[in-house]
Amino acid sequence: MTLIMGGVAYDPKVATIWDGFRRWLRGQGLDFDYVLYSHYERQVEDLAEGRIHAAWNSPLAWLRSERLAAAKGRAVRSAVMRDTDQDLTSVVVVRADSPASSLADLAGRTVGVGAVDSPQSTLIPLSFLRHAGVDDLRVRRFDVGVGLHGDHIGGERDAARALVAGEVDAACMIDGNHLLFGQEGTLPAGSTRILGQTDVYDHCTMAIVDTAPAAEADEFVRLLESMSYADPQVRPLLDLEGLRQWVPGRTSGFGQLTRAVDETGFYDVTGTVTAREYDP
Repeated sequence: MTLIMGGVAYDPKVATIWDGFRRWLRGQGLDFDYVLYSHYERQVEDLAEGRIHAAWNSPLAWLRSERLAAAKGRAVRSAVMRDTDQDLTSVVVVRADSPASSLADLAGRTVGVGAVDSPQSTLIPLSFLRHAGVDDLRVRRFDVGVGLHGDHIGGERDAARALVAGEVDAACMIDGNHLLFGQEGTLPAGSTRILGQTDVYDHCTMAIVDTAPAAEADEFVRLLESMSYADPQVRPLLDLEGLRQWVPGRTSGFGQLTRAVDETGFYDVTGTVTAREYDP
């Protein structure tokens, strides 16, 4: 039986990556195919309905998968992750010359965030700020790639640019993008400093629904975990996908996002989309 995986086409490279992985997996004897979606919500719905067997999910899509599947009497598992998906943080960044010395100093100020559905640059850091007691913020959202759950980092980059331009007093982003924006010059060297940093959390995960063919699903996970960065056939694909090794999936790193989703009512307990101003 063919194992079918869903992926979201947040960038043209996605097709290149999974075309390559498909060739490699089929070369190892697994009957594998994939379908691409324009946004995560439809992918998650198809996974919960059993129309696909696996889904390369954002962390937000993972939470909705759990809730939708449970509401239908089904279950999903976090089967495998990239090594780069674990123990990440988001940061609240200000300009180097900002008078703010603590998060409390942002009260009444404007903070720039990414898209409405970005876990790392909107949902998690805004929850972090609320729990730090900073409730009276003005939030300026940069809705780029809505429906892609922050995989398109254009919103984060626009928030960073607005910070440099003095249009916002602080900006939220994932720690890796803070480094990237410095390397590419979006945040000029020495122009910013980190005012606050969240606890660690996890990011994307390969979700597999319990209606998937068991033998094929287990082989899919085994083969992904067996991929070697030393293999010249798969190394370019791993580089494109941003990992060196697939590692066992886990669910312990989604607590902060779960809290943010529940605080904002982004999804209800059944996985229904209840977020306002969200139209993927």
